[in-house]
Amino acid sequence: MLCFCSSAKAQPATRALVDGFEGRDFSETGGLYYRENFEQSAGRVEFQNKVTRTGGGALRLSVRPICPPVDDDCSERAEIWEKTALRVPYTEGVWYGFAVKFADPIPRDDHRYLIAQWKREIEPGAEGDFSPFLALRLDKGKLFATVETNLLPIVEDTPVDGACRAGEAPVWLRPDTNQMRALIAADATWTPADSGLFDTCTAAITVKTHGNALPEPGSGWIDFAVFTKPGPDGSGHIELFANGKPIVTVTGRIGHADKGLGQNQYFKFGPYRAAHPGEWALYYDDFRRSSRCTDVLNDEICDVLK
Repeated sequence: MLCFCSSAKAQPATRALVDGFEGRDFSETGGLYYRENFEQSAGRVEFQNKVTRTGGGALRLSVRPICPPVDDDCSERAEIWEKTALRVPYTEGVWYGFAVKFADPIPRDDHRYLIAQWKREIEPGAEGDFSPFLALRLDKGKLFATVETNLLPIVEDTPVDGACRAGEAPVWLRPDTNQMRALIAADATWTPADSGLFDTCTAAITVKTHGNALPEPGSGWIDFAVFTKPGPDGSGHIELFANGKPIVTVTGRIGHADKGLGQNQYFKFGPYRAAHPGEWALYYDDFRRSSRCTDVLNDEICDVLK
């Protein structure tokens, strides 16, 4: 039996967070804020009521170009963060829920776009470039999800016709950053050609599919429900739902265990891209976070997961 709960040590996770973005600012019950820095100065936050999923309000988050042409490492962001005091310990499991709607036009180019990401804290002075241990991404107009962990000295196989064997996950080996990135889910328009970077298979990460693809970006509001429990030692566990349908269960080595990393995980959502011309916008609604599945998904689905 799998446990979708947090221990008594994870006090922040026991506090349920909810924000429907109904007012002119973030709700005290949501524990969210907009971080100010140079890359975030590309962003605009609008509490608006013209495009909503439930209730009378939703966020519109957008980014515009700000990066110098010579700075290849510059990004443009409009990300909403959990307050630091409410972050969940890295060793604990917690449920997240939020809804997103892609504004037109949806980017169709081959570029780095993220709509949500889960990361481990990085302490000052830590060496390395640490990608999110879980991310929801967009490329060429297609939605997909990835899991990241440390590069492992294990025997790898090559996918056959774009598919790994049962019990294996397709990964992109990234030795320059001591990481490997696993492709765990994609929408129905994804093809083997889109998986070109994920040209190796590993048994260190297991992806169990449930017969449902991710919704396509242009399909309207997409309500995500995610259980995250990192485990770079092999104890990691992720459940990904979209619009109430199970997409994948991911277990094994999830996340990073490098020197200088912090004790907590944290979540942030909003448009994030490598430097690019033009505006890119997304709508968000119905944020929730809890140690209890039933605060994020309906009781019937949660009963099946017990």
